[in-house]
Amino acid sequence: MNRYQEINIDKTEEGTLYFVNPIYPEIPLSEDDIYIISTSGDRYDTLAQQFYNDPKLWWIIAASNNSNRSSLLVTPGVQIRIPADKNQAIQLYIDINKNR
Repeated sequence: MNRYQEINIDKTEEGTLYFVNPIYPEIPLSEDDIYIISTSGDRYDTLAQQFYNDPKLWWIIAASNNSNRSSLLVTPGVQIRIPADKNQAIQLYIDINKNR
């Protein structure tokens, strides 16, 4: 999933095109969510690859763990929630950004 696919493109007065900043949804808790303790070297994109087979879905894990998303690195030794339903997270993302 290309997370920019559902994001609107706007234009400055000078004609420069740009993506409207996306809003990341709050991912609801589920009984099926997976919890791990992060280790040295863990990154949101590699965790997304491991659990979703798609590193581009890193934002789901980052948003679920209140990350500021300024880095893909995960602090070692903290509990990380991996949402079980990636499709729900993707749909929430699409819904919140479709009319922006």
